[in-house]
Amino acid sequence: MTENDTQSRRDVLKTAGAAGAAGLAGLAGCLEGEGNGNGNGGNGNGNGGNGNGNGNGNGGGDDYPSLGNYPIEGDTAVLGFNVPQTGPYQEEGADELRAYELAADHLNNGGGWVDMWEDLSGDGVNGYEIDYVTGDTATDADTARESASRMIQRDNVIMFSGGSSSATAVAQQGLGQRERVIFMCCLTHSNDTTGQDCVRYGFREMFNAYMTGQALAPIVVEEYGDGLEFYQLYADYTWGQTQEESMREFFEAEGWSEVESVPTPLGSDDYSTFLSEAADSDAEVLFLNHYGLDLANSLSQAVDAGIDDEMEIVVPLYNEPMAEAAGDAIDGIYGSADWSSQLEDEYTNALVEAFEDEYDETPSYAARLAYTATMLYAAAVERAGTFYPPEVIRELEDYEYDNAGLGEEIMRECDHQAMRDILVVQGNDTATQEETGNLWEVVEQSAYPDDVGYECDEGPAAECELPEYGDE
Repeated sequence: MTENDTQSRRDVLKTAGAAGAAGLAGLAGCLEGEGNGNGNGGNGNGNGGNGNGNGNGNGGGDDYPSLGNYPIEGDTAVLGFNVPQTGPYQEEGADELRAYELAADHLNNGGGWVDMWEDLSGDGVNGYEIDYVTGDTATDADTARESASRMIQRDNVIMFSGGSSSATAVAQQGLGQRERVIFMCCLTHSNDTTGQDCVRYGFREMFNAYMTGQALAPIVVEEYGDGLEFYQLYADYTWGQTQEESMREFFEAEGWSEVESVPTPLGSDDYSTFLSEAADSDAEVLFLNHYGLDLANSLSQAVDAGIDDEMEIVVPLYNEPMAEAAGDAIDGIYGSADWSSQLEDEYTNALVEAFEDEYDETPSYAARLAYTATMLYAAAVERAGTFYPPEVIRELEDYEYDNAGLGEEIMRECDHQAMRDILVVQGNDTATQEETGNLWEVVEQSAYPDDVGYECDEGPAAECELPEYGDE
């Protein structure tokens, strides 16, 4: 890849159809060394974006050592948004970019959640204007790492975010740990992201495969009956592997049994052989542990082959571009989703309204994740009173909030995994989609901690050993 693969803010306006950032106003920001003197020494556990943090009363340039890309030079803080602009997950990447651009605009000029979170002013972040650069992960871990490295080394990003593949997210957060630059995960669902591959410099708002199993198994078993046999196809990389493991764990706990589990290559166009073998297995249920265009292909091909007449099909993780591409094939199919614009929540409504005003379309949950990641980071900087990474990290750890569209959440200190509700959904047919505008219906909002979640010594968290902050 060439240096041109990392785009400027002006470039992304062309690729994402965004107009809002063109009006980003320059601010007369102060250098961090000047400080704000407004820390209050609280405990860092705010509620609804209003946490008081452990403010230390100074901005940081004179009080903290150089670390990563801190201190910031000048009066502009640059963020990096690294998403798949090509490859099988490029549709999710495009929507993430739209949300990132909208978040930057709101941080500088107000609007959306910035007007609702008391930590945020709409006049930049901690006295700095927010600018950004973008890159293309191409849904490939090595490409994602190279693009992120350029952002860190050349563009001096103080934070970067992205990921529509867990492999790219794991690669990027590992880089962030080494370079001491915070990575805010976007769309990543593998257990490993906040399990065995967890890092101090990475945080994840999205739920994981383990939590999908917790939410989905009781509802699907109740719908289809006890003692069934199931067959799994799964994408052969970290997400698909942990998704397949979680389906086995939680459905076998409900009394079902697995016949066979078969890996498939990422980016496959033809699943006919895999599907034929599944149909010949005599299993009663087929799990398609695929995502994005891969899932649109495998599900559509399964329905076209009539497999849904012989087997029940379950899609563990839905997403909007896949559902749109699959059309009628999703009718009646159960799965999980991060979030839905259908939710009756003031923060959901505000995001949907702002996104539709800017882009004339409804945000996907990939967009919510991108927008939320940016807001959580910016609010933590404001509470810390500095961009110094360890202080921002400490503000995020065990932070409690209820202003991201899903009710009460906590960003846990032990593994940097958000504990939150999970949506169980069922696909609509195309007629219903066109009539209501809803690709799926929310069957249940499985609640944390009653229905989903796990302790720090359980599940994926048991494998997480966070490195140090880097300021010891």
